[in-house]
Amino acid sequence: MSNIKIELTKQSKLKDLDLENIVFGREFSDHMFIMDYYDGQWRDARIEPFKNMEVSPAFLSLHYAQSIFEGLKAFYTQNDEIVLFRPQANFARLNKSAERMCIPPIDEAFTLDALKQLVNIDRAWVPNVKGASLYIRPLIFATDEFVGVKPSETYRFVIFTCPVNKYYDAPVKVKIEESYTRACSGGVGYSKTAGNYASSLYPTKLAIKEGFDQLIWTDGKEHKFIEESGTMNLMVVIDGKLITPISGDTILAGITRDSVLKIARDWGMPVEERNLAVQELLDAHAAGTLTEVFGTGTAVTICHIITIGYRGQLLELPAVAGRVFSNKVNDQLAKIRLGSDVDKFDWIEKVG
Repeated sequence: MSNIKIELTKQSKLKDLDLENIVFGREFSDHMFIMDYYDGQWRDARIEPFKNMEVSPAFLSLHYAQSIFEGLKAFYTQNDEIVLFRPQANFARLNKSAERMCIPPIDEAFTLDALKQLVNIDRAWVPNVKGASLYIRPLIFATDEFVGVKPSETYRFVIFTCPVNKYYDAPVKVKIEESYTRACSGGVGYSKTAGNYASSLYPTKLAIKEGFDQLIWTDGKEHKFIEESGTMNLMVVIDGKLITPISGDTILAGITRDSVLKIARDWGMPVEERNLAVQELLDAHAAGTLTEVFGTGTAVTICHIITIGYRGQLLELPAVAGRVFSNKVNDQLAKIRLGSDVDKFDWIEKVG
């Protein structure tokens, strides 16, 4: 595991990239990191040109969704350094997902070193454009060729990267979902596993047909409590307090979520991690005390929610320009990533 074999591409695709018009998740960098698990340990770590992989139709991951992933980003700082934002937290969460999905854990320190090497090789792919970044996708999937419900004995771990711009171009409209369920207590809702996202596609498709961009998921038992919103955790400001659903076994423990909460507490803002009832949200909107609703996540960072749909009604929210906390914390996260403010939480990892 101490050595990573490196094979460089013979022809870079970088010349075909339009940095000013990047489509999220469509353009992939020149190289990827791969290692395989067999005979009881991770082996054959290598960096090689990004390319298609040959897979068997009998791969367990294709049939039983034994697959997990992560998402993080690399940025250019104002000093022309390339940095990662909280990568240790991502690899720790990947191992938490791995445990739940019966996948062998990775060596987090080794994987961070491998990621740094990968990003350094493809450093020209990190966009030095305002609002853009290099999105990083670690992925582990089962590779046993066997049709039977059991944990695989072999796996592949891949990290690939892609230059991205904003995930959403504008504030989003969301619908409170009361019929379909994303996750139930005792399930895998807290894991970043493929099946969680597959099950969300159809309800989201229905919401998009109604003119919404995403859903606000509610609890699977009574649909009374807010959980998360599609690709992001959810936060609200009610009567000057920052409130977010408590992270449990049905909600992903978002790293951007955690970062926002730490900054808010450092600023002395009242923070409450607790159950948030749909009715409380409605009452606060009616009373005029619901001043901000936004999502947090690696892809979106801070995503303003401008409209909430509920049982055929549309709740219009205050203008984005007047939202004090979410705009301020978005700026603060950017300053930390860009190196224009002190990294007091030790979140930044230099690539080299």
